[in-house]
Amino acid sequence: MKALFAALLTLALCTPVSAGTFGATPGEVVRAEVLPGWTTKRGTRMAALRLTLAPGWKTYWRAPGESGIPPSFDWSASRNLARVTLHWPSPQIFDDGGLRTIGYKRELVLPIEITPANPGAPVELAAKVDLGVCEHICVPASLAFTATLSGGGAHDPAIQAALKARPLTAREAGVSGVTCAVDPISDGVRVTARIPASAAGGRSVAVIEPGNPRIWASETETRREGAALLATADLVPPSGQAMALSRKALRVTLLGQGRAIDIQGCPAP
Repeated sequence: MKALFAALLTLALCTPVSAGTFGATPGEVVRAEVLPGWTTKRGTRMAALRLTLAPGWKTYWRAPGESGIPPSFDWSASRNLARVTLHWPSPQIFDDGGLRTIGYKRELVLPIEITPANPGAPVELAAKVDLGVCEHICVPASLAFTATLSGGGAHDPAIQAALKARPLTAREAGVSGVTCAVDPISDGVRVTARIPASAAGGRSVAVIEPGNPRIWASETETRREGAALLATADLVPPSGQAMALSRKALRVTLLGQGRAIDIQGCPAP
C-alpha cells in the first residue's frame, strides 16, 4: 500500500476565480489527498483528508463565521462504512473587512475516524465534500475523493499533529460553570451562554452550535459583562417556528490565541 492515496479530485468553482499567485486554473486553488492512517485499538480507522491551499487562500471550519461557507460531506457512495467522526483541529479567526470568518490557511489536515460495518474488512472510501475557499473573494468548491483502506496501516505524524491540535475538552481545560439561557423568539430560540472569566481566559470569541445540522445558527455575538463572557446566537429550525432544544446537543467553543476549548452540553443557569 502506498504511503499516500492520491485523491481522485474534481474541483468545480461556481464563481470564476481571478488569476493570482498560484495560477488561475481551478485545480490549482486547492489540492486534496487521503492519508490512509492506521487501525486503532478500538477497531476504527484513523485516516485524514489533507487539503493544500494556494498561497493567500483559506478554507473554513465547521462553523465558518459571517461570510464563510460551511463544509458538507457525503459518504453515501462508500462501502463497508458504518460511521464517520471528524476531528477538527483548532481553527484560526480571520477579520476580513470587518467580517469575521473562522478556518484554515495554507493547509488543513482533517482527521477522519472511520468505523467499518464489517470489522477487519477493507473500507472503500468514496466521498464528496462541498466547501468554501477564499482569497479576495469566497467561492464554493466541490471535491470528490476515493481510497481503499485496509490492513493495520501506520501512524502518520501529520495526522497525529492534527489530533494534538484539537480543542481541549472542558474537562481537559478545567472548565466548569458554563450555563445557557434559552429564550423563545418569533422563529426559533435565542441562546445566551454565560462563561466565567476563569474559563474564558484571554479568549475573545465564542461560537454556539445547535448540534443539529438542520438548525440554522446565527453569527455568535460575544461580549464581556463583569466577570463573565456572554455569547448569544439565534437558532432557527427549518419550519421557522418555536422548537424544543436539546441542551446536551448544544456546543460552545471558545476561540482565541493558542488552544481552543470545546464545551459539549450547556445546562440552564
